[in-house]
Amino acid sequence: MTTTPSDVTVLLDDRLRLIAAVLALTNYPDQEKAKHGSHLHARSTRKHLAMLSEHAAVRDLQTLLDRGAPLEAVFTLALMLDLETGSVERAPSWMPPGWGAALRDFYENTPLRAFWQKEEEFWMRAVDEAAKALGDKQFKPFLEMFVGAFPERLIFAPNILFPTDRELGLRRGGEIVCLVPPRIAWGESPPWPFDEDPAHVYRAVIATAGQMLMMDFLRANAGSISLEGQKPLPLNDAFMQNNPTWAEQFTYLFVTSAVAIFLEDHVNRQEADAYVLMERRVTGLDVLPPAIQVYRRYMREVRDGNYSNILDFIPHFSRQLRIAHRVGKM
Repeated sequence: MTTTPSDVTVLLDDRLRLIAAVLALTNYPDQEKAKHGSHLHARSTRKHLAMLSEHAAVRDLQTLLDRGAPLEAVFTLALMLDLETGSVERAPSWMPPGWGAALRDFYENTPLRAFWQKEEEFWMRAVDEAAKALGDKQFKPFLEMFVGAFPERLIFAPNILFPTDRELGLRRGGEIVCLVPPRIAWGESPPWPFDEDPAHVYRAVIATAGQMLMMDFLRANAGSISLEGQKPLPLNDAFMQNNPTWAEQFTYLFVTSAVAIFLEDHVNRQEADAYVLMERRVTGLDVLPPAIQVYRRYMREVRDGNYSNILDFIPHFSRQLRIAHRVGKM
C-alpha cells in the first residue's frame, strides 16, 4: 500500500492479482477486442504459467466467462476470498463449487508467487508511477459535489495483467477499488507508464467511482426523483437502445461531463477536449459539450449554496440540457 498526498490510496491486492493471473491463462487475452501490445509482465505470465492452463481455478474461470459472467463480478468475488482458507464470504450462487479452494491452491501450490517475486520490479514500478500520477489531487470533494458525502475510501489498484484495455470499478466493505491498466499504445508498442499519462489515471478514477456512486445515488433516491427529471433526454436512438433506462443515460452524461471537467481543471483544456471528442466518436452524441456546460452551471450553484447535491438539480436537468443543446446548434 502507498499512501499519497492524494485522497486516493495506491494498493496492490494479491486477491486481485491472483484473479488477473488466472484470467491470463483463459482464452480471454486472445478475445480482447482491441489489438494492441500488452504489458511485458502480462505476456511473461502467460508464458511462465502456461503449464497451469488446465488447473481447476483456470477451468472454473473459463466456465464463468463462457456463461457471460461480468469481469466486475468476478473481481469483486476475489475481494471476498480468504487466501489463507480458500473460503469465500457469502459466496454467490453462480460461483462454481470449490472455486475458492482451487484459487487458494493456485496461490499456494504453484509457481505463481515465486514468479511475482521475480517480477516484483514491474509491480513496484506501477505502484510508484500511479502514486506519482495521482500527486496531491483530491477526488472525493469533487465527487461529493454531486452525490453528497460518501464514507468509502478510494483505492487505485494498478493492473499490469488482464484485462489490459478497460478499468473495473469494484466495491467491498468501506472501499471503492478502481482496478486500472496503463493506457494502451498503438499496435504492439508497450502501454504508457502511469506517470507519463496522469489524465488516464484521473479519468479512470472519476469514471469508475463516479459510475458506481451515481447509480447508487439514483437507486437510493428513486422515490424522490421527480417526473420532470425523468423526461426524455436529447440522445440518439442507438445510444438509447444500448442504455435504455433514464438512470443509465443520466449517469453516462454525468460521468462523461465529470471526467471532462476534472481534466480541464487539473490537466488542461486540450486534454478535456480530446476526451470529449473520443466519446463523441464512440457514441455519436453531440449533446456532450452542452451537458458539460450544464454541469458547470450546477457546480457554480452548489458553491453559491443553491443546491446541496444532484437531487435538487435533477428536476431542472432535462430542460437545461435541451436549452443548451438547442443554443449550441445555432
